This record gives sequence, C-alpha cells and structure tokens, in this order.
Amino acid sequence: MAVDLIIKASSIITMDPHIPRAEAVAVDTVAGTIAAVGAFSDLQSANPSADVKDLGKTVLTPGLIDPHSHPALSGLSTQSPAHWIAPYVGFPTFDDVTAYFTKVNAATPAGVPVAFNGLDRILHNAPELTNTLLDKYFPDRAVIVIDNSGHEVYFNTANITLLGWEDGKPPADPVGSRFGRNEDGTSNGRAYESAALLIAASKVLAAIGQHPLAPIAQWYKLMATNGITSTSEHTYESNQFKAYVAMAMAPDSPLRISLYHMSIEADCAEPIQIPVPENKLKKQGIKLWADGSPWVGTIAASFPYLDNETTRNANIPLGPGGEAMMNYNRAQLDEILDKLVPSGYQMAFHCNGDVGMDIVLDAYEHALSKHNLLGTDHRWRIEHLGACRRDQFDRAAQLGVCLSMSPFQFIYWGDLLDGTMFESSIGSQWQSVGDAFRSGASVSFHNDGSVSPPIPLLNMQAMVTRQTASGKVHGENQAVSLEDAMKAHTTNAAFQLGRDHEVGSIEAGKLADFCELSADPFTVDPHKLTELVTVQGTWVGGKRIDLDAFLAQVEAMDPTGHTELVHKAHSRKKCC
Repeated sequence: MAVDLIIKASSIITMDPHIPRAEAVAVDTVAGTIAAVGAFSDLQSANPSADVKDLGKTVLTPGLIDPHSHPALSGLSTQSPAHWIAPYVGFPTFDDVTAYFTKVNAATPAGVPVAFNGLDRILHNAPELTNTLLDKYFPDRAVIVIDNSGHEVYFNTANITLLGWEDGKPPADPVGSRFGRNEDGTSNGRAYESAALLIAASKVLAAIGQHPLAPIAQWYKLMATNGITSTSEHTYESNQFKAYVAMAMAPDSPLRISLYHMSIEADCAEPIQIPVPENKLKKQGIKLWADGSPWVGTIAASFPYLDNETTRNANIPLGPGGEAMMNYNRAQLDEILDKLVPSGYQMAFHCNGDVGMDIVLDAYEHALSKHNLLGTDHRWRIEHLGACRRDQFDRAAQLGVCLSMSPFQFIYWGDLLDGTMFESSIGSQWQSVGDAFRSGASVSFHNDGSVSPPIPLLNMQAMVTRQTASGKVHGENQAVSLEDAMKAHTTNAAFQLGRDHEVGSIEAGKLADFCELSADPFTVDPHKLTELVTVQGTWVGGKRIDLDAFLAQVEAMDPTGHTELVHKAHSRKKCC
C-alpha cells in the first residue's frame, strides 16, 4: 500500500483485540484503506513522506454502524417538506402535536396538502385519529398523519375527497392490509399496513414532493453527524435502486449501504447489478416480518397489555395476541423460506413478541436443516426482539442466528413498558441485552430510523446504565459493559452486515472509516456519556466527510427519474 496520510489522535480505540489502543493510523487515501496501526513514531519512520493529520485531543474509533435502518424512507418521511412530530424531536405531548397542526395549517398556502410523520399513541397519549378529528385542524386542505410505527396512517375528509372515493367509501381492502370504515361503509380516516397506506397517502405525497433526493441527503447527514458510516436499508424495493445509486455516487457520500430486499417483492431473491463499488452499496439480504409493533398492540406475545387509561386511550387490544398477530402462519413461513433460501441471501426477520420468536426460530431451524446450512456461516438475523427471552437467545446462538436489538424501545418507551403497558416482570426486562450477550450470540444495536433518531452513543449509554431519560432504572440485571455496547455498533454490527472484512475495527487492510469523538467514552461517567462525549466528524475511505458539500452535491443532481420514490417510500415505513 502507498501510505500518503498518517492520522494521529490522543487515543485510537481500534476494537481490534490484538491492538486495542493505538496512537496513529497510516492510510492509503487512493485505495481508501488502512495500511498500518500503531505508535506514531513507528508509522512516521516507515512512511517519512506521508502527510500527518494531528487530531489533537480527539479520540478516534471505527466508524459507527447502524445495522438496521431505512435511510431513504426516513428522509422522505421526516425531512422537509414532510413534518416530523415524534415525541423525542420536540413534541412530547398530543397538545404539542395539535398546536403544531394549527401552526402548520396557518403557515401553509391554501390548498397545499400536508404530511406528518411520527404520531405515537402511547408516548403522545393520543387517540387513534379519525377524519373528523383531523378536520378540526385541517378543514380545507388534504392532510395525512403517519403513525410512528409505520403500520397505520390517519387522514382527513379533504384527503378522502382528493382520493375520489365514491360516496366517501374506500375501495376493497388490498391483500394483507385494510381501510378503516364507519358502520355505513364510509372511511373513518384510517388505513392499516403497507398496501392500504400507499393508496390512502398517495395523492398527498405526490403533491408535496420536491427534489426527491434532498430529504434523503438530510437523513444521511443526520446519521453521519452521529458518527455512523455504515448502515442498511431494511425495507428495500427496486423502486429505490436509482436513488441509492445516486447517493453512493456523490463524492462526499457519508454512508455505506447494505440493502435488505422486502420478501413481498417479486424480485426479492434476484441479484442486482450495481454500478458502484460493492463496498459502497450492496444487496445483502431479504427482510421478512413475523409480527407487528408493540406500540399499536400487534406483537405476537404470550402475555397481555395492562388495562389502564394509557392503553385504552391508544385503542390497544389487551390480548395476549399470540399467534393471531403473526403476519404468516408457520406453514407459510416454511414455504417462503424454501423459496428464498436457495438465493444465498441472508434472512432477516422483524420480530418483537416471544411467541413470534419461537415461531421464527422453529422456521429457521427447519429451513437451515433442510438446506444443509446448520453449522455454516449463514448469519441469519432476527430484528428488534423487544419481549424475547434468554432461552430463546440461547437457541438462536446454537443455530448461529444473529440478534439485532433495539435500545430505542427501552430509551423512549421504557418508563411506560415497565408497569403501564405490561407487568413489571415483563416491562423491566424489555430489550434484554444482557441476556442476549450472555447467550453467546452475535448482538448488535440499531435505531430503525425513523422510528427513533440514529444516535449510537445514546444506545450505548442506555444499555450500560439501563436508565431512561427520566433517570429511572429498569432491569438493571440486563445492563452490559461499555466494551460490549461498543461492539454492538462496531465489530458485531459489521459482522451482521457481512462487512466485517471491510469495517467495524481499525485494522490494516480494512477500509479507512473513522469516527472522531471529543473524549474517550471509557473514561467518563456512563450516565453522562452523551453529555461528555460528542461526535466531531467522520471519515469514509480515508477522506474526512464534508457534509455541506455532500448536500450541495445531491441538490445538484437531476431529480428526474426519482419522482415515484416519494409516495412509495412513505407507504413502506413499516417497522419497529
């Protein structure tokens, strides 16, 4: 390698067990790779003509990795011209949301439709919205409000009129989804699941679209600002292909993307010819759904919700939902996996409930055995795992199944999960990351944007302390070490994305992707980690990323060919 740059820092956290700490890293910026790691004097002696970049007090880590996200969908759902109203981005109560409704309606020119994303009935203590309720705030313009779970959309009477539904009655329910209806068959301003969401939201989303790639670029910037250099698109469909290629071609693109093709797409098992290097963009796996979301009452669980004002106001069925909440029965899962496994792609199942986890593990074990994959390096995954248990994690580890867990569920809902939504014996143990690590399985953390903001350092803080924003501690027995929390966003996450040969640690031969931190996270109070340690910047392929330049590069791109992306992307935001 032709070393032309040596980066020196106050400390380099390599995540390489052979050299845990270093003073400097030598980089071949042409190849974008790491040539050597070690003492600054040794690297400078070996490469006397190389430029030196001294980062001073900065601490360097591998670029952080969010192994389950939706960058395109998140940008289009939350960034301008859409409005993000999630509780943790400035709208903690339903009163805050409705006040913002009034403000937006007054500020938006007459007749221009409006889209909102992020209503959370549990955290906002909000009712399940109807057209008549939304008419109070938007009597004359079409409006849609996408639930934060991505499983439901709410809309007003003006949107029903815009859709042209005869006598205000929705069309027949698409397969796997449905429209909300009043007793007389007219729309009540609700639609459930992807296909119905697409129809109900299509007119508004088509009307508000501007430069389709600009909001995606803003989400890329948000991820990079929080130290992330590699992530995934976990609801990929072919419609997004040109957008992701365009983003990868930007000279200052800050993210490496791994695509997980939705199993409901006819071409999900087909390879993709991508005109950019695979280390920037590749198809990695296939995404499947077992159950739904804990925030709308659709998880396949063996236990009920508690009956109280919070759950009643959110219209959550108390359950337990059990197998009835599965998107597919076991026979269907076997059939789907039999069809997809020969493609060689990694499988990744969305699953939150314990009943759902048992069914997925049964289906995985059957498919792995049938296709002679037991004991191989298949890296099949299960995502989210909110209510799952140690015995299930042990079984996953025995099968070689990876666990990608969701600290955000604990961070933002932890106080309600423990004693309000569920009995404390269940709610306090939500996101049992300690048990997951103890099982010996590969464990990663993710944020599932835009269900939550992409903040790896906050995930680490919460899983080390088991403390929510209120200061309350839940399930202290599920705390993990900072070392394990770091692995969950570096080496383990890289392994689960099939990129462990490229990223996840600072080692010779790997890509020169780095995160600059203001202080060493191992030297500060973990309860104040996000206060005392901040991200100063990121490097991708040996180049420090200029995020303003990246935004300008995307703005300069021709938006032609991306116009259909907007309304389809909103309809696919189904996760958490």
